[in-house]
Amino acid sequence: MNLSDYILKFLISKKIDNVFLITGGAISFLVDSFSRTKKIKYTCVAHEQAAAMMADAYSRMGPNLSCTMVTSGPGATNLITGIACSWFDSIPAIHITGQVNSYEKQGAQKGTKKTRQVGFQETDIVSITKPITKFSYQLKNPNEIKYILEKASFLAQEGRPGPVVIDIPMDFQKADINPKKLKSFKFKKPKIHKNLNKNLIKLNKLIKKSERPVILLGGGIKISKSENKLENFLKKFNLPIVTTWSGVDLVDHNKSNYIGNVGVYGSRAANFAVQNSDLLLCLGSRLDTRITGGVPKTFARNAKVISVDIDKNELSKQRGLKLFLKINSNLSDFFINYNAKHKKLKFSNLDWLKKCVYWKSKYPIIKKDYFKQKKYTNVYAFFYHLSKLLKKNSTIIADDGGHLTWALQALKVKKGQKFFSAFGNSPMGYAFPASIGASLAQKKSKVICIDGDGSIQINIQEMQTLKSNNLPVKIIVINNNGYGIIKQFQALYLNKRYEASIPKKGVTNPDFKKITRAYGINYNVINKNSDIAKVLKKTLNTNKPEFIEVMIKPDQKIIPKLQFGNPIEDLSPLLSRKEFAENMLVKTVNRSKKIFEAN
Repeated sequence: MNLSDYILKFLISKKIDNVFLITGGAISFLVDSFSRTKKIKYTCVAHEQAAAMMADAYSRMGPNLSCTMVTSGPGATNLITGIACSWFDSIPAIHITGQVNSYEKQGAQKGTKKTRQVGFQETDIVSITKPITKFSYQLKNPNEIKYILEKASFLAQEGRPGPVVIDIPMDFQKADINPKKLKSFKFKKPKIHKNLNKNLIKLNKLIKKSERPVILLGGGIKISKSENKLENFLKKFNLPIVTTWSGVDLVDHNKSNYIGNVGVYGSRAANFAVQNSDLLLCLGSRLDTRITGGVPKTFARNAKVISVDIDKNELSKQRGLKLFLKINSNLSDFFINYNAKHKKLKFSNLDWLKKCVYWKSKYPIIKKDYFKQKKYTNVYAFFYHLSKLLKKNSTIIADDGGHLTWALQALKVKKGQKFFSAFGNSPMGYAFPASIGASLAQKKSKVICIDGDGSIQINIQEMQTLKSNNLPVKIIVINNNGYGIIKQFQALYLNKRYEASIPKKGVTNPDFKKITRAYGINYNVINKNSDIAKVLKKTLNTNKPEFIEVMIKPDQKIIPKLQFGNPIEDLSPLLSRKEFAENMLVKTVNRSKKIFEAN
């Protein structure tokens, strides 16, 4: 059979039913194969970067991985930002790139080995993407196709998942192959939970001895598809629970022992809980500096930190943070073993829990004064109303910078809701195409896209993809007329020199109302607090795309926020030293004068 037809047959066997693509000369033979099957379809996008981001979100929504197809050269290189999103957040995806004919490649003919380029749009995408993929390979001959497809699919999903790239020369795409004579990829699933049972016994002993334990939930739980197992696990513990950004939707925020999300932009309550703890159980979190602060040795400094992670490299990092117990295991295996062997165990510490709940009550993210603001919309008041109006099955995807941070701080996630972003790479322009991919993954479901006036412009061309597919994506653009998180950084550390972040310094916005009209998408605006509920009620309930521009103060701040090298319990605006000391059960430390927090 034709090699391109074989590729589609393979994708169908993996239950991949939608491919995100832009056609081009070097991928045309493969795209033509869609004309010979009705079992798989494709979605045409306007930019390859958006295709990779749509595929990323499609995989996150599950249950299957996703695929893109693009042409050689610029088509392939345009995928890179989206591939990086999947790499850093451990999301499986198959990216198939076209390549020039095998006889046109660099080195194929005598005297061309060191030539910069031979075929039109020839680019070594394999070497470019190797650092951000689990597997990147250019097909050497047509008869490798079965082995390479099976290997790529396996590696994308095995262990810590991630993206893969398969580069296929044009002449191979139209080659005839005999599927019965093709070599298969054989694998042994590696065991990574050595000593798991021994470590579970140690874990129980440590929890029993602790007086101030905290459980931290990270994104690895979702990557391992262990949400239901987590729920059974948490029933054994009446202890404070905190989340990372990527774990923010793992627990209902109305749950009595949920304290908040932790870190540089975390809640005071969650940070006080972690920093005063004597034991911290970290499930599926790599404990990056957005969680620990810029000086990791000050993080949970009096606690025995126990980390459960599938990636042994994350457990062996030497950067100031000391792990007391390292459990190298898939979270799914961890929960299955724990839940099976400790069915009747119950851990509770009511006095400690009451203390953490007290902090949560005393230091709310959303303050009453925010609702009294007359001019502009208060962003915290906006997310308060959005939280109340969103249904339990809602999917919320936020972009980057200030609007991502405000959403993570202020949205109260309900059980059943999904909330994600490209947390590790965090590029401008992710949320909008990701929302399209998520909606398609869930059969054209409603998706809430949280974006900014700067970020939306990176992939605004996908308005046409949105319109042509008639998807009920609600695009909420938080407009502070510039780059808000950068402005706050410049105010803190650069003496308010707002270079390249405000209109006077070159950052300007188009008329979004005119743009949405050109694409045939309904436009709405929220200018002040009193508009919020009315506009949201009208737009969230429709079954069509909606664009909602939310006008906030140009100098709206992220509150609270870590700055000036402080440990994470000492967020700004700073509490009085007396009040701060009253909240600390462990010895305080001085801020680092060498460290300042990134935006």
